[in-house]
Amino acid sequence: MIWDPNQYLAFADLRLRPALDLLGRVPVAAPSSVVDLGCGAGNVTRVLRDRWPEARITGIDGSPEMLAAARETASGTGSGSVSGSAPDITWIESDIEGWRAETPVDVIYSNAVFHWLGDHETLFPGLLAMVAKGGALAVQMPRNPDAPFQYLEGDVARGTEWWDTLAPHLRLDPVAEPGFYYDLLAPLCARVEIWETTYQQVLTGDNPVLEWVKGSRLRPLLAALDEPARSAYEAAYGQAVNEAYPAAPDGTTLLPFRRLFLIAVA
Repeated sequence: MIWDPNQYLAFADLRLRPALDLLGRVPVAAPSSVVDLGCGAGNVTRVLRDRWPEARITGIDGSPEMLAAARETASGTGSGSVSGSAPDITWIESDIEGWRAETPVDVIYSNAVFHWLGDHETLFPGLLAMVAKGGALAVQMPRNPDAPFQYLEGDVARGTEWWDTLAPHLRLDPVAEPGFYYDLLAPLCARVEIWETTYQQVLTGDNPVLEWVKGSRLRPLLAALDEPARSAYEAAYGQAVNEAYPAAPDGTTLLPFRRLFLIAVA
């Protein structure tokens, strides 16, 4: 799947807020090494640099398009800037599941990545094992299994000529209940903090929920279709999601969006 940094960053401020909420709770004062796992376009990685100016900061992502945007942004020339340039950040192209730290890391930070990956019962203990004593694994994941924007992806395609193509790309939400992660990680570390927040996101524009989803989870579905099927499916989904999230009289659209946060201290 090819990521479009511009589409993803169209809602950069709203996507940044949970990243900052997670960062604000990381209880590591002066780490020597920090990894942003699934760094995307790097706008959050630069915030990590601002928080810990003396640390070695590494951004890791599997998308060459996102990393190209990250390098450009870190140089101070790209769009989506949230702070000053940070040319000393190291950028590594790697899939998340295959990445291994060569030495223990003080902070492994990951914002809105692991909902793309399964096998959490193996993934999370493996990451925690790479955290240095006294360090932290800090993770934020969307968790919206019952949200209309999520289940409409399949409902719109079911019974159409698109179904056979799209069915293999429809994703069940792999993010479990908070208790699953507590039971999984608590025996392996000093302490675990878990919470959920539902962000009532105020969006503007023509069918903004469609534009939001096009920057993330709708991308593999659209990429699986050729024209004119792609445009037809997008139009049908867009109509359905527009009806599910009608605009208020002032023209704004409210999108409730739940996210799960966890911090495991080694």
